[in-house]
This record gives sequence, structure tokens and C-alpha cells, in this order.
Amino acid sequence: MTTRAKNRTHTVAAAAAALGLGCAGLLALPSTASAAGALTVQYKTGASGATADQSEPWLKVINSGNSSLQLSQVKVRYYFKADSADATYRFACSWAVKGCANVTGTFGTLAHPTATADRYLEVGFTSGAGSLAAGADSGDLQLRFYQSNWQSVKQSDDYSFGAAQNSYGDWNKVTAQVGSSLEWGTAPEGNDPGGPTDPPTDPPGDGATLFDDFNYTSHSDAKLSEHGWNVRSNSGGPGVPGATWSPQNVTFSTESGNSLMNLETSSSGTGESTKQTEVLTKSMKFKNGTYAARVKFSDAPKSGPDGDHLVQTFFTINDLKAPMADDYSEYDFEYLPNGGWGESGNILYTTSWETYNPDPWQAVNQHTESRQSFTGWHDLVLTIDNSTIKYYIDGQLFGTHDAAYLPERGMSINFNQWLIDLNGQTSTAARAYDEGVDYVLHVKDQVLTPAQVAAKINAYRQAGTTFEDTVPAS
Repeated sequence: MTTRAKNRTHTVAAAAAALGLGCAGLLALPSTASAAGALTVQYKTGASGATADQSEPWLKVINSGNSSLQLSQVKVRYYFKADSADATYRFACSWAVKGCANVTGTFGTLAHPTATADRYLEVGFTSGAGSLAAGADSGDLQLRFYQSNWQSVKQSDDYSFGAAQNSYGDWNKVTAQVGSSLEWGTAPEGNDPGGPTDPPTDPPGDGATLFDDFNYTSHSDAKLSEHGWNVRSNSGGPGVPGATWSPQNVTFSTESGNSLMNLETSSSGTGESTKQTEVLTKSMKFKNGTYAARVKFSDAPKSGPDGDHLVQTFFTINDLKAPMADDYSEYDFEYLPNGGWGESGNILYTTSWETYNPDPWQAVNQHTESRQSFTGWHDLVLTIDNSTIKYYIDGQLFGTHDAAYLPERGMSINFNQWLIDLNGQTSTAARAYDEGVDYVLHVKDQVLTPAQVAAKINAYRQAGTTFEDTVPAS
């Protein structure tokens, strides 16, 4: 148990991205090595060591045909050997001429493993990437992938890796399809694309779902309310006495074609000057299943002096009908970058609640904690079935909580950022902190793996879907 909840916080961040792994050393083949087709793929490595923190396959797709080519029809596969049987990976795009928001990366398992490949990274494009005229190329795709636990990757045994490939050249150790037609490269023996594979990241096709990419213009955008969200303005806890909840501090922006929500919390050292932020669903219809979000935590303010006892969250919750009511439920990700609740430094909590009594304080919960920095973007996944509650961060299991804390009724989905107190920073200088949110996902009554969550998010984005809510009212 923890005293942290005396101020009734709400938690977690998360959310979504993909996976990745290592690569192997082969010399570049001459440009005539691959049969002519509709396209050519060139490759260089951004990390040439036999081992590395992350693999960096940089790619360039060239239209070798005589007519325009839609990039959304193109799939490129990079083949590698997993560092261990249970290793999981994350995909990232550092920079792309076509925009990283228009580049996707998912992982699959080969049906016929070889000595140098048992996995692949499949790189694709959304419709926003557009088309290539005959003879044109995609420009740089500066891609990378890494183990979810940030252990180093061994590249020297990876089929598609080329240690000496420090400049772009035709590379037939990656394959490329246009639709279902193989147009470039040679796969590891027995693993031609379109053949029998067992990709573990395919998203389930059914299950009532809420997905929101937060593609809005401002806190007053009518679609926010139409889509079931409330931007909080009413008074009350948690947080500093006298603080207000400011809708104006909830803003939306686009980065590299990707829409983001930002929650700003600001203060000048008094309750009256403290402006906190919260966005929550109006409906409490969410119960068992999978919850996911991609959230950006911050260790430092974007302006002004640091040190406030800040809480940055992603959580689900319902109302406490009476002290110690047995149908209360709450499941939190809470990040405290500057400590608080008796902690002096960075700490992340995941907490599952059975009930509590506000006065005198009594809590019935189970929590997991980690005392380290979590600054930056993180994929947060929470799963609830009929026996267990599990929390994942960046694809790795973070905490498992017991059946005693399972929900009895539906909950809302919430993001908020607030100050526990003003003891951490006593200055009267103005300061402001940001929490970012990329997307949120709930799949009713289905437990998805983090890889399946990533694949489901990629599928929505490839289809150009920014919002869906098929979860029935409770």
C-alpha cells in the first residue's frame, strides 16, 4: 500500500508504438543482382557494429517501372535473428522524406526459421505517402528498431544486415512487394513473402472498440464532445487547494502529420495561480478488456523553475458511492517526475484499487512502482480479464495484480496532470509542465498483447481512421 493516494490522484500514460530487432552482416550486392521489377530497394546501415543499442536499416524505395506507383501498395521486409526466443522489439522512424507519420513498421515471425532469420520487420506506407512517378524514389527512410527492454541487439547474425553498407546501394537481402506480387529481393530460404508465415502482431478483427487519435483543433472543438469527451472545468480534487481545472490549457497540434493532445499544468506558487488539466470520457462504460495509450511524460518544466510535486497520468475510474464501497474501481498509471507522497525523486506507480475511505484515510489497493526516469514517449497498456490485471510499459510487463481488485462495474477513461502540493517548489516564479497524448484505445472484453495493440493502431492509421467508438453503453 502507498500513502500516495491521500490526494486522490489519477494515473498513467501510454500508449502505442511498434517493435524492432537486430540485423546481419552481408556485403552490398551490385545493382544488377536483383531481377527487374516494378521497384528497387536500396539500403544503408546507420549502425554498423556487430552489436548495437538499436538496428538502423535506412531504406530508399525506387519506382523501376513505367507507370506511377502508389506507396500504400508497397511492403518492404527486413529479416533478422531474434536475440532470444521471447525477445520483443519496437519500431521507430527517425526521419523520412515522406513523413514518419506516413511510415509504418510491424513485426512477424517466419514459418521456416534459418540460421540468420526467424523474424522480420515489415515497413509499409499510409495513403498520405502518396505515389512515385516512374523513375522517382521515396527519399530517405531513416528507420530503427530495438529490444523493448533496451538490451543491445546482435546484428552480425541478421540476414538483412550489411556492416559495410555505409552508403545507399541496391540490396536484395530485403524483399519488396507491390500488393501480393514480389517485385524485389530474395527472402531467407522457404520464407517468400505471401507464403506461410505466423505474424504474431496481427490485430484481432472483432471486439467493440474505442479508438481516438485526438485529431481536434482546440478544447472547444465540437467533435470532442460529440466523440464522448469532457474537458474538465469544474472545481474539486485532486490537487492543490484553490487550484482550478483549465480547459484552455488542453491544446492540439500536428507533428510530422501525426495529431497530438497536450495537457499543460501551470503555477506561480499559490493555489489560485495553479491551473490543472484533465480530459475524460463522459461515459462510464469501460470495464474488462484492453486499455492503451501513448503518453509523453516530462521530467522538467517547459518554462520556469523545476521541482513541483507533479502527477502525470492515464487511468480508468468510477465513482465512490460511499466510504469503502465494494463496487469502486480504479486502475492508474501515475508518474511523479519530482517525487511526492514521501518520495524524493522520479517514480512511476501502477495501482489497482478495490476501495478506500477518504476520512479517516484507509486504502485497499495493490501497486507496482519503479524509481527511475520515464521522461519521453511511452506506450502504456492495461489488460483486465476475469482473473488478472496486467500493466505493460513499452511492451514489457510492469506489474500483475490480483483478482481481488477486478472491477465490478464500468469506468471512465481519463488523462490528467496536477500538483500534489506546493512544497516541492516554493518559488512564486511562473512555471508550466506538459503531458502529451498520442492516442487512446480500448477493446472491450479482449486481452491484446502490446504487439497486437501496436498492429491495431497501425491498421487504423493506414486506413486513415482518426476516431471509432463501437463500445455499447453500459
